Formats: sequence, structure tokens, C-alpha cells
Amino acid sequence: MDEMDLMKKLSDVPSPSPEAYDRARTALQTAMAEPVNEVVRPKQWFSWPRAGFAAAGAAAVAVAVVMGMTGGSGPSAPSPQAAPPVAESPQVVDSPLVKLASQVKAGGAQPGDASLIINTKFDKNNTPHQYYTIYTDQGRIFTGDSVQNLAATVAKGNAEPASPYHANVMAAAREAANGDVEKARIAMITAAHNVTGLGLSDAEADKAWADAQARIAEDFRKMGKPVPPAKPRPTGKDLENFRNNHLWSNATSALFVGAANAEVRAGVLKLIATIKEAAVGETQIDGQRALTISAGPEIQGGSSSSVLAINADNGLPMRDEITPVGEQRPKWVVNYKSSRVTLADVAAGKI
Repeated sequence: MDEMDLMKKLSDVPSPSPEAYDRARTALQTAMAEPVNEVVRPKQWFSWPRAGFAAAGAAAVAVAVVMGMTGGSGPSAPSPQAAPPVAESPQVVDSPLVKLASQVKAGGAQPGDASLIINTKFDKNNTPHQYYTIYTDQGRIFTGDSVQNLAATVAKGNAEPASPYHANVMAAAREAANGDVEKARIAMITAAHNVTGLGLSDAEADKAWADAQARIAEDFRKMGKPVPPAKPRPTGKDLENFRNNHLWSNATSALFVGAANAEVRAGVLKLIATIKEAAVGETQIDGQRALTISAGPEIQGGSSSSVLAINADNGLPMRDEITPVGEQRPKWVVNYKSSRVTLADVAAGKI
């Protein structure tokens, strides 16, 4: 059974409370053995026309368990004022990503009041599945699996429930574009929680880790799923990789929702440039020059690698490929197209 088959069988999964969803999503972002990017994006890869954000979260947890993940957990998202005061992060280097970020920022904002991203995932039979996400400049999110469905959702004002997480990652990206990259890096790593202990004392970090595991274990039990075994809190190089895992996941989440916003895009590029293990290369995609950003298993939780391709001229995401360790070909491939739009046009079906 692959993930497409599994997701189709989860219609009977009960939806947890919003608080339980937040903690479950955090668990999938932190100490699971599978890479973050494989499990926190079912909303982008699958259509949920009648299910809310919480139902998608419940399905993601089920996927995590069935795929045999192990690990710990993370606490609920902190309040915005709870950002840690101390950074342990590398300085932004003079990389192609930083140069491209400067060009994107200098280009200024494009007309419109929202970002549209169309993502196309291919299943094991190479059949495309296309989905649409709108992220407005006011922070509202609309989704659909067709132009007609998206237009109807926007026209009715049926936005997804507000999520502090999305507001936090977007704010961190904008901070990186316009202000202090080190401060923005902390904010991005801790956008959902501070289970990595960034800026905390050892005692505080131990308590945060233990509290997080206790909370997430409770959530798994409430959903009738086996509780994954706990892991010890990482230290040393493992801790650095753990934080880079959070930075990569949260920054790319911001990119995959708000890419058409120049500030968000520029900030994400500058933040990813601080991950020294993320290798930058060049390629061609559909006749367009592209930069590839490769995140190996050390950043992806140990069991896969990810290659993100962005347009070399404007930084827009083009393709994301995830390859399990030991395999030669990507198991998950998602293509992206982004543009600035107005909600009025989208509601009228003009995309």
C-alpha cells in the first residue's frame, strides 16, 4: 500500500480538536524518523473538498503511524512573543541564493492581493493530481482541486481555519527579507514550537522535550493509534541537524504557500542559505534555467533526501523531489506554478 492508497482509506478517521491537531502536526514536524516534508504536506498533495484542516491532520498522523515512524514530539505552537532570545546559527553566506534573494527583493511587489500556487503531484502510475492554494496578503488560505472548486470556495469566503503556524512562517520570511536574518532564523525554526530548545537552558530544553512527548503521546492515544517510542533529546551535530530540519521544513512550507509574494520568497532564500549542508547546483527544467537546492538525509530525518528546484531568474519554486535512502529514483515529485492574483478574479474563475 502506498500513500495514495492509504489516504483514500482514511475517510473514517475521526477529526481531533484544533489543539490536538496542532500538537499532532508538531509531532510530525519534529522527532519522527521519516523526513518532515513527506508527512506535513498531505493538504498540498491530496484533495480534501469536505474535510477541514483538522481532518487532514488526523490523516497525516495515521500516515505517520502506518509508515512505521518512530520518534518524539513537540509542544503546541508558542505565542508570538515567546521567541527565544539566543541564536546558535551560522551567518548568511555569499551564496547564489542570497544573490537571487537580493534580485527578487529589488524587483518589488507584483500587482494583486494574493498568491496562487498550483501544485501537481504524480502518483506511482505517473498520473498527475493537481491542487490549488490561495494565500491572501491578509493571511487567509483557500484551497481547491480544480479552478471551479477554488473559485466557488473563494466566492463563498470559505477560507481554511486560521493557523498561527502560517502567520509565523510568513512573518519570519518577511523578517529575513527586510531585517535581521539571524532573528528571522530563530523565528522560522520555532514557528510551530521550540522543542529544539533553541535559546533555552539545558533544564528548560529537557522539560520542553519531555512535556512535548507527553502531550503528543496523549493525542496519539486519543486517536486510537500506537504511540511511537520516545527518542532522547538530540545534542551536538544531531541537534544542529534537527534545527536545520525545522528550518528547511518551515521555510519551504512558507515558499510552497506564499511563493508569489516577493518578500516571502526573498526571505526564504536567505534563510535556506544559512544551512551549510544544503548544496546549490544548476539545471534546466522545461527549457528554463533553474537552481537546485539539495537537502540530504542529515536534514531530512535520516531516511530520504530532497531536491528543490527554483527558477534561477525569479526564485519561484518549480519542482520538489523526495528520494528515500537506498533508492535511485524519487518516490515523490511535485511540480509548482506560482503567480500573483486578485481574489475577485479567482472568485470569477479567472486563473
